[in-house]
Amino acid sequence: MSIYITGDTHGNFGRIHYFCDHNSTSKDDIMIILGDAGINYLLFGMDDNLKYELNMMPITFFCIHGNHEERPYNIPSYEEKSWHGGTVYVEPKFPGLLFAKDGEIYDFNSKKYIAIGGAYSVDKYIRQLRGYPWFPSEQPNDEIKAYVEKQLDNASWIVDGVLSHTVPKSFEPVWAFISGIDQSKIDKSTELWLDEIEKKLKYKHWYAGHFHVDSQEGPIKIMFNSIEKLAE
Repeated sequence: MSIYITGDTHGNFGRIHYFCDHNSTSKDDIMIILGDAGINYLLFGMDDNLKYELNMMPITFFCIHGNHEERPYNIPSYEEKSWHGGTVYVEPKFPGLLFAKDGEIYDFNSKKYIAIGGAYSVDKYIRQLRGYPWFPSEQPNDEIKAYVEKQLDNASWIVDGVLSHTVPKSFEPVWAFISGIDQSKIDKSTELWLDEIEKKLKYKHWYAGHFHVDSQEGPIKIMFNSIEKLAE
């Protein structure tokens, strides 16, 4: 079993098709998507064509929650199951598409990785104006934050790695911000909360997506198009 990781896909899995074809992957292998997979975006069965396609691919998808998708527990077709030491959400007819529960700590090759998804959408009002989907559940609420912190308490605030969508505010790639957006109007509550977690947490690796760049910001590896093996 090999475990790979990449950034946001937003429903476009061309690079992963190519990767699987050229690396002879199988369903035993895992591809981690760091949020905004685009799999639960249209809803009401309109995502099913993409789900059928992805479920047939020779790899198992494990998706962190982003800010351009509904949370699986708000979708009736999803069930919970245990997987790699933690709880995931899955639809029985698409067993190859798994979604992380924020705060769960997963065992990947005997390494402990915690999932912390969600972020604020800087395009929120444009999406609402144009009638595109936007989800009030995009950011972690107080209940999710409390669960994450409880899980870290149980782990003595020591993990091997973090899988998040956005990053702690101290490590935002300011140079990659979309021009023309007034950052003073952007809700940074998730990033500020992650800042507090990062200061207290002992970890070796931290992966994030969200910013549509491939970059190393201090200890945080931000991923977009790149695909690599998960650090062990």
